[in-house]
Amino acid sequence: MVRRKKEKRKRPAWGIPKVIVLLATPEGWRFSIVPAGGGMLCGRLDIPINTAPEDARAAAAAKVVELARDEHESEVEVTWDPPPEPWSWTARVTLATVKEPPSPDTGGQTVS
Repeated sequence: MVRRKKEKRKRPAWGIPKVIVLLATPEGWRFSIVPAGGGMLCGRLDIPINTAPEDARAAAAAKVVELARDEHESEVEVTWDPPPEPWSWTARVTLATVKEPPSPDTGGQTVS
């Protein structure tokens, strides 16, 4: 069997997600992701239309977190805003804060 040579993956043309919009439509749950630098990625969640809004928001947030991790090697947090109208939600996507590991205790001594 001949194997293909692995190509180095290029960075995507779009930036890290900044906003996600979730809509309930008669055809299913739709989302739009607005990345930093402009543009828009749109799609449909692979969940039933009768899925509860809380579960749809969780699925959309998971999709954004996965996108940021896979394409940008970054961790993000998704914060949902109060809905401006029924069956429409907007969330802000921010970079997750990285916790610094605790520094080793030097016992009050100066390390040279």
